[in-house]
Amino acid sequence: MKTTEQKTKEQETKCEDKHCPIHGSLSVRGRIFEGTVFSSKAPKSATIEFERTRIIPKYERYEKRKTKLRVHNPTCINAKEGDLVRAAECRPISKTKRFVIIRVLEKFNK
Repeated sequence: MKTTEQKTKEQETKCEDKHCPIHGSLSVRGRIFEGTVFSSKAPKSATIEFERTRIIPKYERYEKRKTKLRVHNPTCINAKEGDLVRAAECRPISKTKRFVIIRVLEKFNK
């Protein structure tokens, strides 16, 4: 099932990646995160990082924590380091990749 944001992205670029949620047969489900691309050195892979808050019950306070996820970076999206992206959960693609980038929200300009 394709969402509206995936349909608009589909018109821009075509790719031959079978693990692409837009042009391939990969379905997304479950959790969706927004984070920045921390590393994109490996081909078709990236690491994204996002902040979350965690409660400390004893002190009744919150703390910030960072989480890093390995995600699949389809060739049609091709997110670079520093980009703000949206990633969604999918079936396991490899040993460490359980998420795929579905959209680049903001490009990072050097």
